Amino acid sequence: MSPSDPLDFLDTVDLTEPAARLPKRKPKLLDRISIYLPVMLMGLLALASYWLLRATPAPEAPQAARPVSSEPDYFMRGFSVKAFDADGSLKSEVLGDEARHHPDDDRIEIDNARIRNIGPEGRPTVATAKLVTTNADNSQFILQGDAVVVREAAVGPDGETLPRLEFRGEYLKVFVDPERVISDQPVTLLRGTDRLVANSLDYRGDTGVADFKGRVKAQLIPR
Repeated sequence: MSPSDPLDFLDTVDLTEPAARLPKRKPKLLDRISIYLPVMLMGLLALASYWLLRATPAPEAPQAARPVSSEPDYFMRGFSVKAFDADGSLKSEVLGDEARHHPDDDRIEIDNARIRNIGPEGRPTVATAKLVTTNADNSQFILQGDAVVVREAAVGPDGETLPRLEFRGEYLKVFVDPERVISDQPVTLLRGTDRLVANSLDYRGDTGVADFKGRVKAQLIPR
């Protein structure tokens, strides 16, 4: 066969040689990136966690309890408050131009107040003053400025007549239960038609006894 014969090429190539000896294909860039992608993601997550930890503000230290302010925390103006007992009867009524609540001692101050209380026997007692201060449970009232406490006449449990009582002064302190009116300043007591003036007063409603101290003036009208 001549050298120019095309079949001579077949004599120089071994068709039985394994394909593994053929040149291998080089890995692409995407394949290399896919190998390191999980490692890169873990690193990003670690950096994100570190950044969040640094960005999170530290917890505030517990603050010491602040003292309760003596400034009023709420007001009522031009108000009327009524209380009723279990059977719906009026028990008490409070009216005033303005009321202020002080949280430090839970007291309430009332300007130009009028307080009406109905006793167990139905005997009303009315108190008025330019300024009235009451405690948290309304068991004590301090009346200042043109203070007046009036207890209307009534019939006692034994049928006796209980005279009208009126207390006047610049300062009166009233206790609800047991009923008591005291003052360390000049006070006037009107009992029916009688009139007594003293430098101080301690009146107990449960016994009906009034204790006067200091200079006392009495004007007694025969019945």
